[in-house]
Amino acid sequence: MIASASRRARILLSVAALALTFTLGQAGDVEAKEKAVHVKTDSKKPAVGAKDASSGKSPDQGKATQLGTFGEWGAYATQGKAKTCYALAQPKSREPASAKRNPAYIFISSRPAENVKSEISFIMGFPMKDGAEAEAEVGSAKFSLIAKGSNAWVKNPAEEGHLIEAMKKGSKLTVKATSSKGAATTDTYVLSGLGQALDKVRKECR
Repeated sequence: MIASASRRARILLSVAALALTFTLGQAGDVEAKEKAVHVKTDSKKPAVGAKDASSGKSPDQGKATQLGTFGEWGAYATQGKAKTCYALAQPKSREPASAKRNPAYIFISSRPAENVKSEISFIMGFPMKDGAEAEAEVGSAKFSLIAKGSNAWVKNPAEEGHLIEAMKKGSKLTVKATSSKGAATTDTYVLSGLGQALDKVRKECR
């Protein structure tokens, strides 16, 4: 079962906020955290507020636990009825380097209560036109992405498994997208540790 775009956007924002409680450290700098988790979504849709995000809490998710770090990837899990497990990474490089944008992430999530496994989601860190296409590339394999606000997903959900397998065998993932202002961007993710992170996620969210 695939969640609607608005539902997936809320889930993605929630797990991003939770992950930031680890990636930003334990200093408790609320202002910095609020800036980091400022992800634009459809204003007509419900989303996690900055206050909730900065504290690592949301109406939909419990407290996140870091299950481990594997190369460039982290594995996380929330508890409760809406348990979510996910592997997360940030791009190793971003082009153009001079462009001003928010942090970017890739999530590979499983939500047992919704019968969702290995759903790939991207937070791009900048707004795109809704419905605009982007592209993920691993070696010679290319996969179309579809945008909504600052988020993107694999356009054809049936290809998610193929993308994950390509990522597990590859060394880097390149994501190309165009902002709502027409600026072309390229994010490059290092894939070392992905297989171990996904194994951890699978064991936690069977």
